[in-house]
Amino acid sequence: MKILGIETSCDETAAAVVEDGARILSHQIASQVAIHARYGGVVPEVASRQHLLAIIPVIERVMTEAKAGWNDLDGIAVTIGPGLAGSLLVGVNVAKVIALASRLPITGVNHLEGHIYANWLSGQCPSFPVVCLIVSGGHSDLVLMKDHGDYQLLGRTRDDAAGEAFDKAARILGLGYPGGPAIEQAASRGTATIQLPRAWLKGSYDFSFSGVKTALLRLVEAGQVSSVADAAASFQEAVVDVLVTKTIAAAREQKVKQILVAGGVAANRLLRQRLKENSPIPVLVPELILCTDNAAVIAACGYYRFRAGKTDGLDLDVVPNLRIA
Repeated sequence: MKILGIETSCDETAAAVVEDGARILSHQIASQVAIHARYGGVVPEVASRQHLLAIIPVIERVMTEAKAGWNDLDGIAVTIGPGLAGSLLVGVNVAKVIALASRLPITGVNHLEGHIYANWLSGQCPSFPVVCLIVSGGHSDLVLMKDHGDYQLLGRTRDDAAGEAFDKAARILGLGYPGGPAIEQAASRGTATIQLPRAWLKGSYDFSFSGVKTALLRLVEAGQVSSVADAAASFQEAVVDVLVTKTIAAAREQKVKQILVAGGVAANRLLRQRLKENSPIPVLVPELILCTDNAAVIAACGYYRFRAGKTDGLDLDVVPNLRIA
């Protein structure tokens, strides 16, 4: 079964053709990072306009790369949320037009659920039940996944998500945008010598990174940060410490077979390293290219939705605040 995936939830215009939820036949991303870097973050209106310019050429390229015509496809999977409303609308409306013209079934995919399916595209087949750590710009969620489409939310961010905290910390330290890679690069030259707080939220698997970000800001304002590299390393250490500790604790309590990591922050090397070193439970992490927003994961997730008979009509709409469970 060949699925065309379309992803436009934020500032990446992406399309992919994936076979049987595991084999990537083609994969293209038109990034807007350089455009938004001058503003220090994503500007929603600019993002949606760029999607309009990029989406048709991107889809044409993936179809050519996959050596596929519309008749070779079995369905279309498109991100419906969470994300920026204007950006999501571009992808959903283009997907509906293609579905109508080509008489193909369509299914709406939760962007966060899609991130999880990166783990099915790396030559691995996870064994249920699993605990999934989803860490991205706007989300830090711990999810128990018992089967395809069967999710139980164990914990979520109460304020700043990990990716958002990295962006804000990078801005505080003058490291630019996007913050995650900037913090990681600076941290590689420093040592975690600065004591920063951790919000453990005892008795809960929820996350909170607003406090550590504010603590860093106060130190910078007070002139107590002499090394940006050490500050970046200390901030990264604080965030990763909480993510790893809570994920392993949740996996132990739920007695799962594996831990899956997904989302843009899953590309952080310290996070990947610490989870693998400290977890008594096997940890799966996707290839770096599959951690950030892309359409291959949307197509992979769509495959399992189609296999379960889950399709949508042409009245499919976006849900900017969509939750995974």
